[in-house]
Amino acid sequence: MALKFFKAFFMFNFDGQLLPEDSKIFNYTNRGLRYGDALFETMRAVNGKLYFWEDHYLRLMASMRMLRMEIPMNFTMEYLEEEISKTIKSGNLEQAPVRIRLTVFRKDGGRYLPTDNNTSFLIETERLEQPFYVLPQGEYEIELFKDYTLNADPLSTLKTSNKLLNVVGSVFASENDYDNCLIINQHKHIVEALNGNLFVVHGKTIKTAPLSDGCLNGIIRKKLIELVDKLEDYEIDEAPVSPFELQKADELFITNSIVGIRPVTKYRKATFGNKVAADLIGKLNAVARLG
Repeated sequence: MALKFFKAFFMFNFDGQLLPEDSKIFNYTNRGLRYGDALFETMRAVNGKLYFWEDHYLRLMASMRMLRMEIPMNFTMEYLEEEISKTIKSGNLEQAPVRIRLTVFRKDGGRYLPTDNNTSFLIETERLEQPFYVLPQGEYEIELFKDYTLNADPLSTLKTSNKLLNVVGSVFASENDYDNCLIINQHKHIVEALNGNLFVVHGKTIKTAPLSDGCLNGIIRKKLIELVDKLEDYEIDEAPVSPFELQKADELFITNSIVGIRPVTKYRKATFGNKVAADLIGKLNAVARLG
């Protein structure tokens, strides 16, 4: 079952000002356009409640510090949550499940060296179909994307707008009738999927790539690791993932903040079930409602 999105871009929020969706706010000097000098957080909200907002906020602040962006004094967790809420209300989506994208980028000016490090923000909202995480059904086939590799370093763990590898990989997947592809790093380790973190199930062990391999520091990745650590039925293993072990796995699944958990049904000649994924998605929903 494909996740459905509904057109709901009635207004967007630019630096605290609500504007109609057809407003023109950028020019050719925008640093996000010129250099990919931007970060973003993609989040889910239900009935106005942001899922895992504190985790998203702390990741954004840590990422801004790594990129030496100036963090405005008013960029508190409460202020940004209020601005997100204001944007949700502008589309009459307070009682709906909503996808939110919060983008932060350095202000115009300079070439590689910015004129200054001050930032702007942009908030977009889009209605979702399901108010909670539902395990998608149907076939979902993946393949390795080997044309280009990801360089494993701390920058690759950030959610920046530099996503050419993911874009080209998505085109490759579409051209070859795959639902998704897996990215590898310079060491030939599997890092993640094009749109989320990868988990590999072997019996009771649930394995995922470590941050040192360059994978995105995903919020759902973090929440699942915390969740599995508390369960007696499973154990988590953050270790390099080899392409050779995929076909011997019991299950593969991909995680992100919008879908939650997406089971993989086929990789080359191997097919997979979704028993562990089905068990974990219910527990993830419980954590999301509490957190």
